[in-house]
Amino acid sequence: MLTNLYIENIAVIEKTNIDFTRGLNILTGETGAGKSIVIDSINAVLGKRSSRGLIRSGADAAFVSATFEDVSALVLKKLASMGYSAEDGTLILSRELSVSGKNSCRINSRPATVSALRELGEYLVNIHGQNDNLELMNPALHIVYIDALAQMGERLSAYRGVYRELKAVEEELSSAEMDEAERLQRIDLLTFQVTELEDAGITVGEYDALTAEKTALRNRESIVKELMRSRIALDGDDDTDGALRMLDDAANSVLHAARYLPALENTADRLSSALYELQEISRELEQAMDDIDADPGRMEEIEERLDLLYRLRRKYGDSEEEMLATLENSKNELKKLTEYAFNREQLANRREELYQQAYYSAKEISTYRMEVAERFRADVEREMAFLEMPNVRLRISREEVPLNTRGIDKLEFLISTNPGEEPKPVSKIASGGELSRMMLAIKTVLSKADFVETLIFDEIDTGISGSAAGRVGKKLKQLSADCQALCVTHQAQIAAFADNHLFISKSVRDDRTFTQVTKLDDEGRVRELARIVGGEEITESALNHARELLRSAE
Repeated sequence: MLTNLYIENIAVIEKTNIDFTRGLNILTGETGAGKSIVIDSINAVLGKRSSRGLIRSGADAAFVSATFEDVSALVLKKLASMGYSAEDGTLILSRELSVSGKNSCRINSRPATVSALRELGEYLVNIHGQNDNLELMNPALHIVYIDALAQMGERLSAYRGVYRELKAVEEELSSAEMDEAERLQRIDLLTFQVTELEDAGITVGEYDALTAEKTALRNRESIVKELMRSRIALDGDDDTDGALRMLDDAANSVLHAARYLPALENTADRLSSALYELQEISRELEQAMDDIDADPGRMEEIEERLDLLYRLRRKYGDSEEEMLATLENSKNELKKLTEYAFNREQLANRREELYQQAYYSAKEISTYRMEVAERFRADVEREMAFLEMPNVRLRISREEVPLNTRGIDKLEFLISTNPGEEPKPVSKIASGGELSRMMLAIKTVLSKADFVETLIFDEIDTGISGSAAGRVGKKLKQLSADCQALCVTHQAQIAAFADNHLFISKSVRDDRTFTQVTKLDDEGRVRELARIVGGEEITESALNHARELLRSAE
């Protein structure tokens, strides 16, 4: 559960430290005091999208950290899969927002990404905001609630694997269904490309090797001249001895001397080795001269080959590797097109096989989904009756639709708020207060299947007052027995049920607004409920009413 929230330089909050407890945590305060900023801060540290506009005016950065204790085994497993751990079941998430737009995130003091916070946040907190009631106005989202109660994750995952393969085969089949003339035209083009590339006999590194050889041939005279000078220096000529002759003499002389001075034997061997090495170099130079003179037509051959490779590179790739890859791809595509009829029949058979698998799986999901939908309907009706909507009747209409990522079902909630009326779409007849209570009823039902341990309700009391608000407060209290609940409210009837009541107030100093969060004691709670009931001027009558609300909530 969430035990602590530290906020620094978020909007009107300069710095505050908020402690939460088990049960129902209520946040109240004047309009504009910063209640919504607390929710925005929780959203930020859970990796939700946050803008630089959240940063307090004049500050370079904002910081939020959230501490969770006694985290569930599911959270620990998720942490481990992400490469993190939580000692003693304690988890600390933090996020810093800077005016430069950079984010610095941490999970238990170790660096993390915003997406990691967001992924982990799904396992920690479920936030029901003021705009979430609008989800009920969108029939496309109704199936999501049923699947959440049904814990449909594994079933849908298995189904979607088959469905994705089906769509891939359908796409491939569709692309194969080209016009016959277009297919034949493509075959002609690919045949030409394959023939041209295969006839070229391309090898990797050939272009660079030919370019180097061309450079050598262009400089043939200079090369021959320098090689000749080197040969004369080694082998000598008619007028002078070369290095080989002199080195041979030196080696023989040292060898003779070694007969009388054995220490020179190693020197003689080294001279002999040097002589053999120079003799080998001389033979290599002679071969190089022979090679460069070997074929007078070689330059023309190289020019023609380089010209061919240059033209092919412009058409098929900037390197031999890319041209060979183009050849392989063209051959594969050509094979598919020439085997068109056979491939198309195979694809069609595979499509039918996958469709039957997907439809059968979707049908099983649909059967189970509608069983859960009936349980959902009955549970939501019961919860709505508790919330002073006893005459509401909920019906879940089903229409079979083509296969999609959720199967074959299109569901929509239909309600009747008065006896004798036919159920109609929620968007047609539900008021703001009815939507709020219906959403709370749904959240209550889903909480039994939800793995998240902290639920946050941001102004769940929209459009609700009087005894209905009291019922909402009682329901939140019941809900918080199984999981931690946080609620921002303007209703004294709801606030009276708090296990932990936090008062958010603001003050102005030096033309700057500052927000404070205070945990209320018993007397503070009485005065705050009296303020909500009677306004800023707290009367004795309002105080008595507040005490009565607290007594009735016990």
